[in-house]
Amino acid sequence: MPLDTYDKIMMLAKRRGFIYPSFEIYGGVAGFYDYGPLGSRLKLNIENLWRSFYILKDNCIEISTPTITLYEVLNASGHVDEFTDLTVDCKKCNQSYKVEDIINNISVDEAIKENKIKCPNCKTNLKDAYPINLMFSTKIGFGKVRDAFLRPETAQGIFIDFHLLYRYVREKLPFGVIQVGRGYRNEVSPRQGIIRLREFSMAEAEVFIDPENKTHPNFNKIKNLEIKLFDNIKEMKISVEKAVDKNVINNQALAYYMILTQEFLYSAGVDPEKFRFRKHSDNELAHYATECWDAELFSERFGWIECVGIADRSAYDLQSHIDSSGKDMYALRKYEEPKIVDVKKIIPKMNELGPLFKGNAGKIKSILENLEMEDSKKITINFDGKEVEIPNNCYEIVETKEKKIGDKFVPHVIEPSYGIDRILYCIIEHSFFEGKEKDEEYKILKLNPKIAPIKVGVLPLTNDDRLVSIACELDDNLRNAGIETYYDDGGSIGRRYARMDEVGTPFCITIDHDSIKDNSVTIRDRDTTKQIRKKIDELIPFLKEKIDN
Repeated sequence: MPLDTYDKIMMLAKRRGFIYPSFEIYGGVAGFYDYGPLGSRLKLNIENLWRSFYILKDNCIEISTPTITLYEVLNASGHVDEFTDLTVDCKKCNQSYKVEDIINNISVDEAIKENKIKCPNCKTNLKDAYPINLMFSTKIGFGKVRDAFLRPETAQGIFIDFHLLYRYVREKLPFGVIQVGRGYRNEVSPRQGIIRLREFSMAEAEVFIDPENKTHPNFNKIKNLEIKLFDNIKEMKISVEKAVDKNVINNQALAYYMILTQEFLYSAGVDPEKFRFRKHSDNELAHYATECWDAELFSERFGWIECVGIADRSAYDLQSHIDSSGKDMYALRKYEEPKIVDVKKIIPKMNELGPLFKGNAGKIKSILENLEMEDSKKITINFDGKEVEIPNNCYEIVETKEKKIGDKFVPHVIEPSYGIDRILYCIIEHSFFEGKEKDEEYKILKLNPKIAPIKVGVLPLTNDDRLVSIACELDDNLRNAGIETYYDDGGSIGRRYARMDEVGTPFCITIDHDSIKDNSVTIRDRDTTKQIRKKIDELIPFLKEKIDN
């Protein structure tokens, strides 16, 4: 059976140091891969390109939080109850499968009701589907142990720092916070290479906005750009402004981050003909989302792959952490002039709350202090996902006058969440070309120079000491200027060009005997194979411009 593109890419990736199966000498484990020397560099370049879009273009700030996350955090966020996949077991094959991965063109509910779930291996009808939580659990400490998980997303670390970050940006909305790092999901059946991993790289932005003003300050700059949308019925190309005006996309802020995603993916080297945004139907929205669009990339092996999710998470996360922790995580919509208003304040009584609620008394005290008192005979709060009535002996209500400078509210969140590993694979596949020349097969990765792990191959034509000396000095100078190089003096020049083409190196510099006389070298372009001569002292600015553009 002939190899398909995926097989060819994974063979090349292993042979040339992009991607290795993890733990291979011990038989390997599904859902884990290592990045080799070139793969690590390629991934870092993609992440840094992403940072340039969010930090430089969009003025976001970046933080880094632990990958181990307390149980309380993920319980408040809903992940303990909601982060599940419906799973079936095949007792004949001794395999477990994610239901949605093994049904064809029908919904999960229909497949279960009509008994249409079959084992992809032995074709046995599978029954008794059950949900499993996808998080890896762990423990923190000894003696007094605390339950925790490996984080399934980087987002929660940003949300629980909101009150600090809001002060850092001087209490101005909108503002965005990014985090790049590892996420962990104990996938049921990860059989798709680096498309479905148990430990993976994420790049996420959480953009905090006023729910009464879901715009973006840069929207007018991008409103006329076309965006590619698929609403599960038809594909369309439409301007961003029209998509918002016609309510195809709910608000300007969501639309802005969709176009930013599109521009990033194009810049990274994604084939525009193999890209689209697909809207989530109501029955597939995550528990926290009110609207979500997936940036999907097409793969010859896997079809359309979700690589980015851009969701309107409303106030779900911050409100959940307010309810659970009692922390003031509100923003303030300031008045033009302060107002003197009559207010009813709740004064908690710790001598009553303490014995009744024990270790939770402090959290409940904070919640009560932040409540806006209404005309009611009883106070009920949301605590750890439950409605809790507070006995009236646990507090008193004081009427007073207060200077009020604004109204408190819970910000809404727009979240673009990127799967770096999936994007990396799709970029490689979209950049992969092969052919035959003079009865010899060749393979080329036409990687965008911005993300290529090696920018320039430095190749002395022969091992003549004079050429080697020039080549080594040039190699050092390029590296010192921040241009990644690879020095290669082994084999014919044609074979060396082929090796560089195969790993996506966009430019090769050949030092020949004329270089000794005229201080010039030959630059070969990977995609066109055209060659030009250039003075050595002109190389660095010339190459930097080529790479940047």
